[in-house]
Amino acid sequence: MTGPRMRVDPGLYQFCTVRQLEVLEAINKHRSIAGAAKALGLTKNAPAEALKQVEKKAAIFGYSPQHDLTHTVAPGFVAKGHSTLYRDGQAAPVLQWVKTKRDEAHQEATIRAAIQALMQDTPRAAPSTLDCVVAADLCNVITLTDVHVGAYAWGKETGADWDLSIAERDVTGAVSHLLAASPKADTCVIAQLGDYLHQDGLAAVTPISGHNLDSDSRFSKVVAVAIRILRAAVDMALQRHARVVVLIAEGNHDVAGSVWLRHMFSLLYEREPRVSVIDSELPYYCHQHGLTMIAWHHGHLKNIDKLPLLFAAQFPAVWGSTTKRYIHTGHLHHKHEKEYSGVTVIQHPTIAARDAFAARGGWLSDREMTAITYSSNFGQVARATVCPEMLTDSATEAETA
Repeated sequence: MTGPRMRVDPGLYQFCTVRQLEVLEAINKHRSIAGAAKALGLTKNAPAEALKQVEKKAAIFGYSPQHDLTHTVAPGFVAKGHSTLYRDGQAAPVLQWVKTKRDEAHQEATIRAAIQALMQDTPRAAPSTLDCVVAADLCNVITLTDVHVGAYAWGKETGADWDLSIAERDVTGAVSHLLAASPKADTCVIAQLGDYLHQDGLAAVTPISGHNLDSDSRFSKVVAVAIRILRAAVDMALQRHARVVVLIAEGNHDVAGSVWLRHMFSLLYEREPRVSVIDSELPYYCHQHGLTMIAWHHGHLKNIDKLPLLFAAQFPAVWGSTTKRYIHTGHLHHKHEKEYSGVTVIQHPTIAARDAFAARGGWLSDREMTAITYSSNFGQVARATVCPEMLTDSATEAETA
C-alpha cells in the first residue's frame, strides 16, 4: 500500500532559494518526500527540512494559507501579529488585520538560514600549499577598519572621491602593499574591524539611528564588491603565511552585515585548513600569539578608557598567560595610541575618504592602513603603513624606478 500523495503549495515558491525551489518542485513532481529525496540524491529527511525552512520563512512574511494568512507583508518588514475574525458556522475569515514591523527578532536567524542555503552550491576554497619559508614566531595583523564599502563621496565637497570602484582598488592595493612590506610570518590576521559596509541593508540608512547615508549603487553590487575585497585579502595573505585568521567585526554601520559575512567566510574556507574565522557573537574579539595578546573592538559600544578592564575580565585566561597585550579599535576614523597598565590600545584611522556628513562637520584625519608585526615573545616588533597617495600609478612607477 502506498502512502497519501503529497502536494506542496506553489505559493511557497516565491520564498525559496534556487536549491529549495528545486526540492519543492521535486516533491510536487514525485508527490512524496521520499520520491524527491531519491530523485535528487538527498538524505531522506532533507526535502522535509527544506520545506520546513521555506514554510517558516513564508510565515515570517505573512504567508501561511493553512492559518488563513495569504497576503504577504511589504519588503523589509515581517509580520508582527494577526487578528482574524471568524463568524459562527463559517470556516472562512470575515475580517483580518495584519500588523507588521521591521525584521528584528528573526533577522539573524533569517540571515543564517539564507547564507546556509545560498552557500550549498557555492564552490569552496580548496586546500592550498605554502611555497615559502616563514618566521615561526611572527604574526602580521593587517587592519581594515571603517572602509565603508558602498559609501559615496564627491571630491569637490569632501576633498576626495570615494565609491565602489575606488574602494576596491585602494583597499586591495593597500593590502597587497602591506603584505609585501611585512615579513613572511607563520600567521596573518586579516582584521576587518567593523563598518566595512556603509549600509546594513537595502535602505541607505544607519541601522540603529536611521540616519540617511550617501550610498553608491545598488546594495547587491555593494555586497559583491565587499566579498571580492575581503576574499582577495585572504587569498593574498595565504601566499605569504602558513595560516590566516579572519576577523569580521561588528560595527555600528553593519550590525547584521557582519553576521552574514562571518558565516559566509566560514563556509567559503571550510575546506581550507590554513584559514580560520574568529566566531564570536559578542563584538569583543581576541587572539593569542604566544606571550602576546591581540584583541579587537570596533569602538562603538565602549570608549577606549573602558577597554583594558573589559578585556581583562572578558578574556582572563589569555590576559593571565601573556606579557604583551594590544587592543585594536576604530570607529572614530583617526589614529590614537595610549599605553595603560599592562596593555596598549591602538585606535586606527580609515583609508576611506570622508563623506559629506563628516566634511560638513569639519572632521579631518589622515587616511591610512597599517600592518603590525607581533613576536610571540616580544610583542610589537615592526609596523608598515600605506596611504592612498602611495597607490596611484605614478607612485608605483616611482617606487619601481
